[in-house]
Amino acid sequence: MASLKDMRVRIASTKATQKITKAMQMVAASKLRRAQSAAEAARPYADKMAAVIDNIASAAAGSPGAPALLAGTGSDQVHLLLVCTGERGLSGAFNSAIVRLARDRALSLMNQGKEVKFFCVGRKGYEQLRRLFDDQIVEHMDLRAVRQLGFTNAEDIAKKVLARFDAGEFDVCTLFFSRFRSVIAQIPTAQQIIPLVVEEPATGAAAATSYEYEPEEDEILTRLLPRNLAVQIFRALLENNASFYGAQMTAMDNATRNAGEMIRKQTLIYNRTRQAMITKELIEIISGAEAV
Repeated sequence: MASLKDMRVRIASTKATQKITKAMQMVAASKLRRAQSAAEAARPYADKMAAVIDNIASAAAGSPGAPALLAGTGSDQVHLLLVCTGERGLSGAFNSAIVRLARDRALSLMNQGKEVKFFCVGRKGYEQLRRLFDDQIVEHMDLRAVRQLGFTNAEDIAKKVLARFDAGEFDVCTLFFSRFRSVIAQIPTAQQIIPLVVEEPATGAAAATSYEYEPEEDEILTRLLPRNLAVQIFRALLENNASFYGAQMTAMDNATRNAGEMIRKQTLIYNRTRQAMITKELIEIISGAEAV
């Protein structure tokens, strides 16, 4: 049985841990506001960009001059999984949920006889995926040194992906990230970005609207599709950032509550043990006095 001194040390250690988790919760809450605002501000631009490209792509559908980013290579044998995760842990199941979705997709494709490659953005995803797919990871980008995510970070990733696509290293690219819904809800998401999946035109008055493009649709798409790739990656990075702080805030709140419960139980055990020792000493003193 632990001594009273050991119990006091354990209680003090748990209280120190509780202070740390509480501080991390407050820091995550502070950073979450900025990250959530950035993610929500990027959504309308990314959605409108996708809508414009869908409209142009539907007009250019079947054209022999359609860009490869839209038409694809004509095959789906080699898949590149672009997995975006966090650089740090202490965020509950945030990183694991994204990795699990990417791992399940990879195993499903491999069972179909497809070749799978990984492009990891973020240290935590890379560390988990290399345990099973070390030979299939073709590139890893570490963003720990980036204090504030910018569009240039997404452009760098997009350029690397495009360079590999132009070199014929893969046929299909799927982006994995966590979409931010709320502090307690982050949704692991898979989005195919190469070749671009074009939404079916809606029915109704909006669908009847036709546009004439200058220059031709194929030329517009040749310039717009690479930028859309960077925009979608940037949106994923911002969504991931907000999701990370939301998950970390929730995890640290749970850790603080658990530490409080542990302190309560440890204090109760300490008080009972101390009382038992005092009672034992009193009995020994009384017994000794009666024996004299």
